[in-house]
Parts: sequence; C-alpha cells; structure tokens
Amino acid sequence: MNATEPSRFTYIDLFAGIGGFAAALESFGGSGVYSVEIDKDAAAVYERNWGHSPLGDITEDANDTTMAVPPHDILAAGFPCQPFSKSGAQRGMDETRGTLFFNIMKIIEAHHPTVVVLENVRNLAGPRHRHEWEVIIDLLRAEGYRVSAVPAVFSPHLLPLERGGRPQVRERVFITATYDPDHVMDHETVTPPLVHKDARGEEDWDLAQDLPLEESVEDPQYALGPDEVRWIDAWDEFVRLVWSAETRRAGSHTVPKLPGFPIWADHWVHEAELEIPLETPAWKANFLRKNAEFYTRHQALLDVWRSQHKIHEFPPSRRKLEWQAQSTPTLWECVMQLRPSGIRAKRPTHLPALVAITQTSIIGPQRRRLTPTEAARLQGLPKTFDFGTQPPAKSYKQLGNGVSVGAVWHVLKMHVDRDAKVLETTEPGRAILKAVRDDAPKSPDEVLEQVVARGQQRFADAKVSSEG
Repeated sequence: MNATEPSRFTYIDLFAGIGGFAAALESFGGSGVYSVEIDKDAAAVYERNWGHSPLGDITEDANDTTMAVPPHDILAAGFPCQPFSKSGAQRGMDETRGTLFFNIMKIIEAHHPTVVVLENVRNLAGPRHRHEWEVIIDLLRAEGYRVSAVPAVFSPHLLPLERGGRPQVRERVFITATYDPDHVMDHETVTPPLVHKDARGEEDWDLAQDLPLEESVEDPQYALGPDEVRWIDAWDEFVRLVWSAETRRAGSHTVPKLPGFPIWADHWVHEAELEIPLETPAWKANFLRKNAEFYTRHQALLDVWRSQHKIHEFPPSRRKLEWQAQSTPTLWECVMQLRPSGIRAKRPTHLPALVAITQTSIIGPQRRRLTPTEAARLQGLPKTFDFGTQPPAKSYKQLGNGVSVGAVWHVLKMHVDRDAKVLETTEPGRAILKAVRDDAPKSPDEVLEQVVARGQQRFADAKVSSEG
C-alpha cells in the first residue's frame, strides 16, 4: 500500500491520547471520521500530528439521548479499566452505567462497526477484574459480535523489528471482535487472534542498535543529577564487590549470581538477630530472611560499603536495589528505573513498559535518561513525531498512556486472518481485508513517516487558514 492512496476504511479513535491507534490505522490506509480525547495536552499533540483536534468528552457525544459519533468501519479504543456494578438488580448494559465502557457500547449499539479493537492493561483479564471481563464479552456477543472469551495478550518485544516490534516489554490485553449477525462462523470455535509467543526465536534485542539510542545527547535536562549519580555510583560498587565475593565463593564448579530478591539495606541484620513480627505478610517475611542470610554471608564487606557511602543518608527508596540484570557485570552497564520500590536494574537489551508516571528509564552506559524522541520510537512512532514545546514530563506521560503501534498493527492483521470468512461477506469487511491483509506492508515503519507527514501538513494548512 502507498501511504498517499485514498482511504479504504473508516475508523473512530476513542480515548485517543496522542494517536497510537491512529498511527496503525492510518498506515493501513484508514481514514479517521471521529476521535475524542479529554486531556487538552494530549489532544494538542494529536492535532499537531494528525491534523484535527480530538478534544472532547465521549460521555457527551455517546449516551442515552445523544449520538454524535458518525458511522464507521473500525472502532478502536484504549479504554480505562473501571469496575462495573455487581448489584443483583443490574444486568447487562446497566452494569456498565457510569463507566466509560458504557459509552463505547452505546456507539456499538448504534452503528455496529465491522471490527472492534479494544486495548487495556493486562490486569483486565486477571482475577480482580473477572466480572468486568465477562460482562464485556457477554455484551459484545449479545450485539452479534464474534469475540473470544480467552484474552489475547501481546507485547511489542515479541515481534521482530522488521514487523514493527520494539525492545519494550509492554504486555497488554486486546479484545478484537467482528460483527457477525448472520453467524457465518458459528461452527468454528472462537480462539484469540494470536498467542503470547515470541516470534523472534533466539534472537535477543540490542537496545542501542534496535531502538536505536541517540549516540550523543547534550541537552542537560536528560542528564542525571548529582544525587542520582551518587546513589548509582554507590550501588555500582556494591554490584562489583558482591560479584567478586560470589565468584570466589562459587569456585570453578558453580556459576556465580547476584541475589534475585530485592536488596533492602535498611533490613540487614545477622540471621541470629533477625526478628520478624507475626503479622508480617509471607512475601515480606521471605525477603527479610533472604536479606539476613545475604548480610550474614557478606557482613564485613557490606558494613564497610554501607559506611563509606553513607547509605543511611540516602532516601529510603534509594537504599534498595532490585537486580534483574542477570550476569551484567556493573550497574552502570544496565538500564535502570528509580522506583518507589528501589533502583531496578535490567540488562541493556530492552526496556520495561513506559508508564504514565515519573519512572523514565535511565540508560546506564550513557548516564542519562531516555529522551522523548527515543520513548516515542519505543512506542513505534517515527522520529518526526512532533510534541511541540511541551515539557518532556508531559510527553513521557502521554507515551506511557499510549498503545504500541507495532502491537496494534500485528493484532489487527492476525484478527482479520481469523475472521476472514465473516469479513468477506460485506463490503466494509472486504475493504478491511484488502487494506490489512492483502495490501499492507510488512511493518507500519515502511509508511508511518509519510502518514505522519501528511497529518502534520494538514495541521500546518489549517493553522495558516485560521490565521489568514
């Protein structure tokens, strides 16, 4: 497909954020006929890149008395996970009243789009939200949709780079459904459109090469502060010292390793002096025992290290280390997050999920934070994506709230393959099949820069027009 061809299907983009769904659907050749985002900063970024403002409130556009959303072929929504009512007096749609899923269902009831693609955090399919999950599936089926009761969980790190994958572990639940009122595929079991399986084989990610990381970042706002360097320097020496001690202890017949449990310097006591209150949760008691065993084994070394670096002066959360970097020799060679639970260290192969809070990953080898441009690439957006002049903190938050372009691309391709027999029976379905299955390139990366450039040109033209 050429990114300049006319649209082949229409879509709406609910809870649009900065346009992760738009990036995937526009790259397939789709044309947005409605989008909505209540956050004004995210809506402004969306407008800069897609050429129209989604600023609005879905609860005002789709409810019991109003339907301001036009007909469309694909409904896409990364909707918030909200608890539904469990009152015995409420059933079906009434259980969702007061939640944003209620408004999604009002649109589905009114227009019955050919395909529905919903994205949410993995917890939606977990035990805490079992009721919500079952209600969603039941409501979609009641409206004539073919949808799996088994969740489809996927992450961009499972895809090869050439198919839109990215070095980010971001597991999300996707609910994909096809309108099938004629029960074309009722004789076939409805399975998830894809399985949670690594398509990269044994190949590992290389963050510097595959993202790629920028080689030189001079902007001081991404540099680490003096206190952050001090904390990491101290724990870097800890890692080196413990590696050395564990290597000597292991000898030639055992592979040494650093502790995989959280290291809590505040709780280092000799095993003989360990006292655990009865009311302590089992998980915490286990970590306290392991910390005591570790401290007892290396007491002399740890006492000197703790005193030299004045660890007691560190903030409580910086007196903790979560080592998830396997055999990486030093802390500065890792990627890190400064979390409330401690300094979390991982191998420099891929990054943890971007989150909408201030835990921006630190690139240890470059002693700096991930830039918004790199974070955008991590979500599958092109380097030309424009955040305007807003502070980086807002860009990180918006990206953390967004969807992975490559994951959406792959999930939709797998979905139309699964339901091809249904899609072939209608004109909109055939248009979606042609755009997504038959004509699409292997990866959104092949066309996305052109697609975003078109959106940015629409924004520029509109601005000139309004000023004239």
